[in-house]
Amino acid sequence: MNERTRTVIFSHGHVSGPRSMKIVELEPVARKAGFETLAIDYRDLQDDPVARAGRLIETVREQAGPTILVGSSMGGWVSMHAAETVEVAGLFLMAPALFLEDRVPEGVVPESYTPKSRQVAVVHGWHDDIIPWQHSLRFAEANKAALHLLDSDHRLESALAQLKAVFKQFLDRVD
Repeated sequence: MNERTRTVIFSHGHVSGPRSMKIVELEPVARKAGFETLAIDYRDLQDDPVARAGRLIETVREQAGPTILVGSSMGGWVSMHAAETVEVAGLFLMAPALFLEDRVPEGVVPESYTPKSRQVAVVHGWHDDIIPWQHSLRFAEANKAALHLLDSDHRLESALAQLKAVFKQFLDRVD
């Protein structure tokens, strides 16, 4: 195992915050697995996903060791965008806002995404009425990423126990 500090960086969703329920639930899982954790506060950049991604990229570049990005919804898009710019040890996305770029300033929906990471996993709820789970399937298939569809909605709060188990398995594989 590498002696350098390993860090999990959480990126919250559009109208959420750095102490959202998923971050609060997943942070102890990461710490127990030996990772430092950081939850970035994007609330001052509420409607600017590109600026959020810039903040995350800066933060990743400041890390001394391997970094894992964890993002939910818009935070998933932010984490993906960052992982296409800087290499990360892992990318864990929850109901990511992929293939919805018509909502960001550039307004261009890409044909595909190419994260610079060997370990990628996506978790999505079957009953998500905000971001279709099919978007996660499209991404996972193209990138040979692990895909976990849970009996939950966009927030995944009704499946927190499963989400934590999937996250723990993901962290174990990153080692």
